[in-house]
Amino acid sequence: MTAMTASSASAGSDRAHAVIDDDHLSRMTLGDRRLEREVLEIFVRQTVIMLGRIAGAEPALAAAAAHTLTGSARGIGAWRVARAAEHLERVANGKSGAAALDEAVEELKSATVEASAAIAARLGDVLRGH
Repeated sequence: MTAMTASSASAGSDRAHAVIDDDHLSRMTLGDRRLEREVLEIFVRQTVIMLGRIAGAEPALAAAAAHTLTGSARGIGAWRVARAAEHLERVANGKSGAAALDEAVEELKSATVEASAAIAARLGDVLRGH
């Protein structure tokens, strides 16, 4: 049972790091850990702002905010967030209806929560390392 728990914890840790593409992020920040931290903090703040704009917004505004998140997510290697934001943008620009839009918003929220948790864990690891 202990081995299974340790294995599960290790898998959870690996998954948290896989949420953000480490190699991509390192290339985008030129290996500068301070810049990496700043970019990740900005991303988390931006997701809160953009999700606030998306909630209950007209489709055009939701699409524009999703487009912004797509670029930001690609910049840090948060690929699930980027895919969810792209999907929301397509749905908001299409004729899919309110239910499809609500579903796309929920998927984006889920992806951003996952990314924010991984970023918090990563930044906590950086703080513990210094």
